[in-house]
Amino acid sequence: MTAADLARLFDAFNRHDIDGVMAFFAPDCVFDAVGGPEVYGTRFSGGQAIADAFSAVWQAMPDARWAHHSHFVHDDRAVSEWVFSGTQADGSRIEAEGCDLFTLADGKIIRKQAFRKNRPPQAAQG
Repeated sequence: MTAADLARLFDAFNRHDIDGVMAFFAPDCVFDAVGGPEVYGTRFSGGQAIADAFSAVWQAMPDARWAHHSHFVHDDRAVSEWVFSGTQADGSRIEAEGCDLFTLADGKIIRKQAFRKNRPPQAAQG
């Protein structure tokens, strides 16, 4: 996996292309989301659970986007930085910096840990 591969992954996220996104993940991958009740957030295990979690974000925020993404890969670890934005059902907007820490094996992502600034949603524009 290279930085260019991660850029293609984020391009697929921005197209809301679940097949394109999941092509980068191993079948037994783990995704730790930005929020949740556990110390690691909410954990999704396996390709289908992860695909469903990503698709739920796109359904809840049809304009979800990860802009200004940049990537670094070293051996079996990688980092992506980005600015997430999206509009929630009530019209309020989320825009915050974040990053992903990846663990890699055999050219695929086996763990994705997502982190995002805890910025309150911005008021809906009238």
